[in-house]
Amino acid sequence: MTRLLRPLLIVLFLALGAAIGALNAAPVQVDLGALRFEAALGLVLLASLLAGMLMGGLALTVSVVLPMRRRWRRECDALRAAQAERVPTAADTAPQPGKPDGIPY
Repeated sequence: MTRLLRPLLIVLFLALGAAIGALNAAPVQVDLGALRFEAALGLVLLASLLAGMLMGGLALTVSVVLPMRRRWRRECDALRAAQAERVPTAADTAPQPGKPDGIPY
């Protein structure tokens, strides 16, 4: 299903971008303080949409994803340390179905 859906979405968004560019072909002047240029309105719209998506993704990554990764890494390290300190019991070395005798898992 995803093998068919992904190319269809790509074509859909490319067509949508081309339509926005074609319907908004009027030239506009963009003033960014030190930089001033003229471009088509559709191009300016798509560029500002892309810039907003990139800035939003960066903000989400910095504020949510990176702290969650750090927390997950700390918890994994704590779990590994706790498992390393754990003393094997008789139940750990008892023969289990499908495992060779005496080898703890």
